[in-house]
Amino acid sequence: MRNQWPRAAGIFTAAHGLFSAGVTMAKKLQFRRVIVLAAILMAAFAGLGYRLVDLQVVRHSELSAIAQQNTQREFLLNPRRGDILDVKGNLLATSAQVKNVCADPSLMSNYTAVIAHALAPILQFTENELLFQLKPGIITNARGDKIARQYVLLRKKVSLDTWERVQNAMLHLDFAVGDKKLTPREKQHFRDIKEKSVFPENCEQRVYPNQNLAAHVLGFASDLEREINGRTVYDIVGKEGIEYSFNSQLTGSRGWRFTETDRQKRELVTLREQDVEPRDGLNVVLTLDSVIQHIVESALADGMEKHTPISISGIVIRPRTGEILAMATLPNFDPNHPGNQADPRRNRVITDVVEPGSTFKIVVVSGALNDNVVRLTDNYDCEHGHFSFAGRVLHDHESYGTLSVEQIITKSSNIGAAKIGIKLGADPLYQYIRNFGFGTTTGVPLPGEARGRVYPVDKWSKVSIAQIPMGHGISVTRLQMIMAMSAIANQGVLMKPKLVARLEDSNHKVMVSYPPEKIRRVISETAAAQITTALKTVVATNGTAPQAALEHYTVAGKTGTAQKAENGFYVPGKYFSSFIGFFPADNPELCISVMMDEPKEGHYGGKVAAPIFKEIAERTANYLNIKPEDKEQLPVKEILPASDDHGSIKTAAARSQYNPN
Repeated sequence: MRNQWPRAAGIFTAAHGLFSAGVTMAKKLQFRRVIVLAAILMAAFAGLGYRLVDLQVVRHSELSAIAQQNTQREFLLNPRRGDILDVKGNLLATSAQVKNVCADPSLMSNYTAVIAHALAPILQFTENELLFQLKPGIITNARGDKIARQYVLLRKKVSLDTWERVQNAMLHLDFAVGDKKLTPREKQHFRDIKEKSVFPENCEQRVYPNQNLAAHVLGFASDLEREINGRTVYDIVGKEGIEYSFNSQLTGSRGWRFTETDRQKRELVTLREQDVEPRDGLNVVLTLDSVIQHIVESALADGMEKHTPISISGIVIRPRTGEILAMATLPNFDPNHPGNQADPRRNRVITDVVEPGSTFKIVVVSGALNDNVVRLTDNYDCEHGHFSFAGRVLHDHESYGTLSVEQIITKSSNIGAAKIGIKLGADPLYQYIRNFGFGTTTGVPLPGEARGRVYPVDKWSKVSIAQIPMGHGISVTRLQMIMAMSAIANQGVLMKPKLVARLEDSNHKVMVSYPPEKIRRVISETAAAQITTALKTVVATNGTAPQAALEHYTVAGKTGTAQKAENGFYVPGKYFSSFIGFFPADNPELCISVMMDEPKEGHYGGKVAAPIFKEIAERTANYLNIKPEDKEQLPVKEILPASDDHGSIKTAAARSQYNPN
């Protein structure tokens, strides 16, 4: 036994050594594993840290923008375009709420044919046309990513009734699933198709409730497509007339809204960040009176039918203030459907320049009276209709002998006016022409106004001093001519034509007011009264326009019949015929102008334009309740008997000088 113990002890010792060695090796292995695990964890944390730095720092701006695109929406809030009203608040132009019908093809799956079948009749498409528009597609977004097409504009500016029909058709779509039991996901998909695949955009449509009424004054507006922050928006922009001149005031300012949305793209109102309301456009209140405008246009239409001219124009003005109560020219157009032809849209009252003819005699005679060069009772030899001057022969339409200055206006003698012009002198005549407003725009707030053509004295020919007084060798607009006559009616003071009375907000609070503007005194009150006395005789039975006389008011006016010039030559048989007058003559309320371009049934202004003046004057005076005058009829007297053939035109040379009243 004693010999076995040491052996056992040795075995134990050896075993213990082996165990200890094993434990040591196990610890080393475990340590290595810990080291490896720690390295892996450190690498993972390092990668995570790098990723966090990349996401939160390096790519912060990019990812923030993506996140905002997914959760935030910017809504542009369009202002309402202001209305255009007449002086009494009647609507002439307004904006109606309409809808753009849009679609998201990515939500429609395989049901585009069902949708096309339901909507094609409502949107006035064929089914094939609508199927083509609803065809799914891939587009590239602003970041360069390929995404499913989610927006298609199907039909612009449909009425609210039409949109309700579209909604109703979508809500009652039949997907032909029969009795199949649908899963919640399928039910939600069909709801999305019905409620979200076709959606509206709010917009406006410009509406002119009176169609053609005052079309050339109002002009028209159309849509302008442009990009704002990557989105296509449609603005209503004025193209002509007041719509163009006051476009910025009518437009207003666009608002916006930044807000959060949920996964269904519905706004979370509590998370709305910015909400800036749009500012609606201002209303433009004109001086036009829609009733008077209708009276003028109706009378012009009658004249158009009776005399079949190329065009006919009419204007009604308050001489004291320059307010334009009516302005019209035919043919006209419907601003709701302006068309592509520019000619009917041309406002001939301000754009066309023509030789005025005998209406221009008011300038030379009033100027001569103002400078005391002549008196109404001064006599001039009118040469029995033929007057040689500077190598040219001037003609009258009748064979007149001696006429007073007043009678020269009464009978509209070209030769008498020429001799007054010669006595007045070129420089004073030119100055009066400019002072009456010719050769420059009147300042009426409409686009396209012409200046007319007035040559300086150093550009005049030898015969100009005789031709210009009778309305030759000078070109004017219809508006310039009536403003000159209104200056005489306004005791010699020229006014700026006033077409806009004020600007109002949507609550009719006046934001801007436009008072009457005096331009200058052209002639004295005395001279204005003297020329008015002469102009009264024009509508007497022995004057050139007895058909312009009114029963209850004294009229002062002037006829004009100017031969048309084409390619530098006067054309036989083509005339501009006009009459401009004001009443009551000694206390004028209204000044009215009527002009025709190439009337076919007669061509004298006193025959074709004066009756239209009378119709407009009588109806307008009745509408405005202008107090009748306590007046006696002007005495009827014949100045000279009418001649036979002395005033007839026999040669081309004579025609070139012909300028009857």
